[in-house]
Amino acid sequence: MRYVPALILDAVFVLVFAVIGRASHQEDAGGFLITAWPFLVALLLGHAVAALLPARPRRPWSLLWGVVVWVVTVVGGILLRLVSGDTAQVAFVIVATLTLGLLLVGWRAVAALLRRRAARPAESDPAPVEPAPVASEPVASERVDDADADERRS
Repeated sequence: MRYVPALILDAVFVLVFAVIGRASHQEDAGGFLITAWPFLVALLLGHAVAALLPARPRRPWSLLWGVVVWVVTVVGGILLRLVSGDTAQVAFVIVATLTLGLLLVGWRAVAALLRRRAARPAESDPAPVEPAPVASEPVASERVDDADADERRS
């Protein structure tokens, strides 16, 4: 179950990628599922691969998990596009690689940064300052009368 939130967030980002891509080419944004489906299938495969790796990353929100998902999503998505009869021009492959990398690994990088910030004490918070010791009157045994001091000097 701990994989589901990361999978859902990744799927939303793949859909955002498809909507932005279609809108940037003045295509009907409503047909974004036509663009997104190969990448969504590859995304599921990417999460499965990340979960099954022998020395796998343990957390679906980790950067390493994100890199595995990103690579499998891009490669699998492009291959599925080609197998289904769609095109994959070099410019599209480059844009898909960069955009999906930014989206799928980017949110994990932000999450890691926020976790690190929350784990360490804030640097702007001043350290607690202890009050300076108050100079006290010497104890009676520590007092030196002027007469005693004069006797010692002679």
